[in-house]
Amino acid sequence: MRLARFSLDGQVHNGVVESDRIHQLAGSFFDAVEKTGHSFSFAEVTLLTPVEPSKVICIGLNFKDHAAEIGQNPQDEPLMFFKPPSSLIATGEKIVIPPQTKKAELEVELALVVGKKAKNISEADAKSYILGYTIANDVTARDVQFSDLQWARSKGFDTFGPLGPWIETDFQPANKKLISRVNGEVRQSGNTQEMIASPEALIAYVSQNLTLFPGDVILTGSPAGISGFQSGDLVECEIEGIGTLSNPVA
Repeated sequence: MRLARFSLDGQVHNGVVESDRIHQLAGSFFDAVEKTGHSFSFAEVTLLTPVEPSKVICIGLNFKDHAAEIGQNPQDEPLMFFKPPSSLIATGEKIVIPPQTKKAELEVELALVVGKKAKNISEADAKSYILGYTIANDVTARDVQFSDLQWARSKGFDTFGPLGPWIETDFQPANKKLISRVNGEVRQSGNTQEMIASPEALIAYVSQNLTLFPGDVILTGSPAGISGFQSGDLVECEIEGIGTLSNPVA
């Protein structure tokens, strides 16, 4: 099942995507899914970020080849950092490159969405805490990342968190392709099999360090092949079994 948030006539709604239409829901994703009987074409609505998380937790260096290409070594434990919710934008919205950077780069990532409050859970129980999966682009000001002593500013600029287009609740994360493109040219081509820690291991680990709430998002790392983009480009992030997250650049 594909879950999406959308706006229509100035109002925000939750919906289920079926074929080329989105069916309005009576409640939230975290309640029993109940359709209202109203449905709309994609041309009638504007897709929003699929959730409004209290926090976005990112896992760095979870692909060995990506760690190598930026001159970093994988950690003994998952490396956690955060993107502010204010960085999030939906598919179709513009990534805006700020004047503070000369080297904005893309990072396609599988993102899991937390389905219920999680604290100190085990990896064996992790699946029951995951609502589903979506696509993220961990946009990074690479020059700022290595000029600062930590990563918050380089990852946290407004619009540096494209997320969407929807949540796929039936997605199985094993052996799925991750691809990013700039103007149709492939820049990254990886597979979830290359992850050092699985999504289930990551949500368990994060929950042992902080409490997760419904709608929180965990980005699970990016494969090698990161590259830059500039104003006027079209950036696409695709994950097999979910779809494509597409954003123009300004």
